[in-house]
Amino acid sequence: MAVQLDAMDRKILGELQVDASQSLDEIARKVGSSKTPVWNRIRKMRENGVIGQQTVILDPEALGLEACFFVLVKTNAHEADWQEKFLQVLKRRPEVLEAHRLAGEIDYILKVRVTNARAYDAFYQALIKEVNIYNVTALLSMQEIKSTTELPL
Repeated sequence: MAVQLDAMDRKILGELQVDASQSLDEIARKVGSSKTPVWNRIRKMRENGVIGQQTVILDPEALGLEACFFVLVKTNAHEADWQEKFLQVLKRRPEVLEAHRLAGEIDYILKVRVTNARAYDAFYQALIKEVNIYNVTALLSMQEIKSTTELPL
């Protein structure tokens, strides 16, 4: 169930999404409030699960992770045991940035970041060694056009 947020909460969240390292004073000034009410709202949104883990965003290319693959997975095994094993394998693989279970012809889509095609092949070989998969299609992203962590408020 969605938490009820007012316009001030949304302004605060917008500022935090842009730069969570801002001081409370900066955020309060930008949203037209004072420090204590902003802090209380942030605390309440954390308690209600609106604000989760805070982290930094790294540049993958600056770290040598220049290849981004979208991996389409089809399976003919839909048993709970297979699914649990597959999910545990994905959670252990640091290359997997995102994993989604889908409706339709494709069962899962993975976003995988690696240094190059050879590194992707090593990932792929390790994956199919651990889990029986019916079909895997890898799509190399040629250009990232948009990437954001900011949710529309």
